[in-house]
Amino acid sequence: MNMPTVAARGSALLQKLNNLAEHTPYALVGLAARVFPAAVFWTSGRTKVEGLSLKPSTIYLFENEYALPIIPPEIAARLATVAEHLFPVLLVLGLFSRLSALALLGMTAVIQIFVYPSAWQTHGLWAACFLILIARGPGAWSLDNMFGLDRPGR
Repeated sequence: MNMPTVAARGSALLQKLNNLAEHTPYALVGLAARVFPAAVFWTSGRTKVEGLSLKPSTIYLFENEYALPIIPPEIAARLATVAEHLFPVLLVLGLFSRLSALALLGMTAVIQIFVYPSAWQTHGLWAACFLILIARGPGAWSLDNMFGLDRPGR
């Protein structure tokens, strides 16, 4: 078999794979982009509370390890904890998805810039999911779509 034939077959195979990938429903992509980062933020939020109260260790983290500029640790801890519980639930449900993705993208930026700047790979993955949702919406499998609050992605 000569090289042009191998290249032509490889190109044809690649084109078939690309065509198959283009038929992936955006509803599935949107669902994955919503659920997986939401799980990360929800899990983080759950570590900050006991029942309905902030754990003392949460305040300690915001005073020492997280230490955000401008915002007092007590307020930052409460805001972050509420955000890590509210926005992931909304994302999983696909309700106010673009707003929730934007809020969590902002939170991701704060974490990247002020808390863990060396974790850019992880934060980049979260940001990519949020950017997909902001740009394309939550997809057909969402309450936003069901209630006519957002058009479904392709």
